[in-house]
Amino acid sequence: MRQRDNLLRLKRFRTAELKRQMTTLAAMSGGVERKLADLEESVARERQRANDSDLGRLAFPSFLRAMDVRRENLKATLRELERERIQAELELDRACEELKVLELAVEQETRRGADAGLRKSRLRLDDLAMNRHLRKQALRQI
Repeated sequence: MRQRDNLLRLKRFRTAELKRQMTTLAAMSGGVERKLADLEESVARERQRANDSDLGRLAFPSFLRAMDVRRENLKATLRELERERIQAELELDRACEELKVLELAVEQETRRGADAGLRKSRLRLDDLAMNRHLRKQALRQI
């Protein structure tokens, strides 16, 4: 029983850990998406500034190339985070399923233990009733 309790605790911990990991991945994805949106706003602001001066028009294409590289890096990071999220989701589903199976097994074992106790008490009561009946029969025959 103690080993099963430890296993149950371990499965619950694993499930909670995977849920925390999912939350962390979602937060990281949100941060990267915000950075991507900030990047787009920055490009729009710089485009406006570049149109205001000749020097800006000359420097803007190199700025735009650097921002394209950064955008691609952020998108690659988003794809990687999505892949990790899917993997963690699969692991969480598996862990939840294993936890549920173990919880059902513990519940059934507990129920069987209670049923066994009831059976023992019924057998004792049946024995007492049988002994009482036999004594009454013995007394009647005397």
